Amino acid sequence: MKNQKLKLTVISALFAALICVATMVVKIPTPLNGYINLGDCVILVAAFALPCGYGFLAAGIGSALADILSGYTAYAPATFIIKGLMVLVVYLVTKLLKSNKPNFQKILSGVLAELWMVLGYYIFEGFMYGFKPSLANIPMNLIQGVAGLILAGVVVKVLEKQKVLEKLSVSQ
Repeated sequence: MKNQKLKLTVISALFAALICVATMVVKIPTPLNGYINLGDCVILVAAFALPCGYGFLAAGIGSALADILSGYTAYAPATFIIKGLMVLVVYLVTKLLKSNKPNFQKILSGVLAELWMVLGYYIFEGFMYGFKPSLANIPMNLIQGVAGLILAGVVVKVLEKQKVLEKLSVSQ
């Protein structure tokens, strides 16, 4: 049991680092001081691979750290919550559906997680800049969400085919 917790902690830390790097490597500026990035891809992979609490922390810490290191410190607390809750959305949808169609579960939970991300940043930026101006970032956040979802789908399929998640034995 102790070794399993240590293993999950190490793998979660690795996911947090990957999320941070994926968020920082490609940055396309958006109208209200934000940016499109590839971090959502790794967040969704973490959500499918890790237990909920570990995935929440990996997503929240990795994304918030990217904001801090990239000069978007004001976004970091909201990012921690928004990105962490993406993992919770994936977890809850997957548990609620309990179907024999895992691909459908992954797609639906990923879509809902990305929609949450768009809504979460709209609300946060609404309080920062006003709700009317924050509408300008919705299309960019949707693009980021779709890209993250597509890339995560490809990565998860490769990891499943290679039985990497099985070998890690961290799947939910």
